[in-house]
Amino acid sequence: MKLTRELISRRTFLSNSSKASLAVGLVGTGVLSACSNDVKGDDKSILATSFSQTPLNYDFSALEPHIDAMTMEIHFTKHAAAYAKNLNDAIGEENVDTNKPLEDVLATISQYSTKMRNNGGGHYNHELFWQIMTPDAAERPEGDLAAAIDESFGSFDSFAEEFEKAAATRFGSGWAWLVVDSDKKLAIGSTPNQDNPLMDVSDFKGTPLLGLDVWEHAYYLNYQNRRADYISAFWNIVNWNKVAERFSASM
Repeated sequence: MKLTRELISRRTFLSNSSKASLAVGLVGTGVLSACSNDVKGDDKSILATSFSQTPLNYDFSALEPHIDAMTMEIHFTKHAAAYAKNLNDAIGEENVDTNKPLEDVLATISQYSTKMRNNGGGHYNHELFWQIMTPDAAERPEGDLAAAIDESFGSFDSFAEEFEKAAATRFGSGWAWLVVDSDKKLAIGSTPNQDNPLMDVSDFKGTPLLGLDVWEHAYYLNYQNRRADYISAFWNIVNWNKVAERFSASM
């Protein structure tokens, strides 16, 4: 059965998110953003994340053959769901103000527990990951994002090569990222485990536009140890419209 994204208003989010520690299944979008304080209105909600797991807006099988249905189902219903549950346990234990978005917690993650860091990062990273993939992917970005990629990396091909290198050379488990940095420039890097560039403990910082999960559970059923093949296949399912929305809001 195809899952659909529930769209809720700012008022509903504020009401629901205060109950997030008791109701992991609630669906919502954030209304504030610690990573881009000068952003206002609708753009701010694009960059914000709630504390609950959002349903996929495509079938588990929709990204095949690039990501198989079984991997998607296990990844979403087991791994990502566990991060959301454990995050909500942590916010109850540590008295987190859930009227603010998850980004606010990540920006000061050094003040929280390891449980919060691992599960807050895991939840944020996966919520972004599902959004920036689509079965109806364009081959390449267009408009301002395409121009920024050309300006920062010389060409889309050079960008893709650098991103693939960041993903392939991340030792062990982690993520590869395209971000807007503090100078409003595009940058590529990676983080270990479930860390991300929003965290004050991260060596690589910025506002994430695109993130690729290179934990083995994201690809091993289909690609086994061929991480490079999984990374290469990723370009076939990138939702460049969503990445462009995040870029515009970040700028």
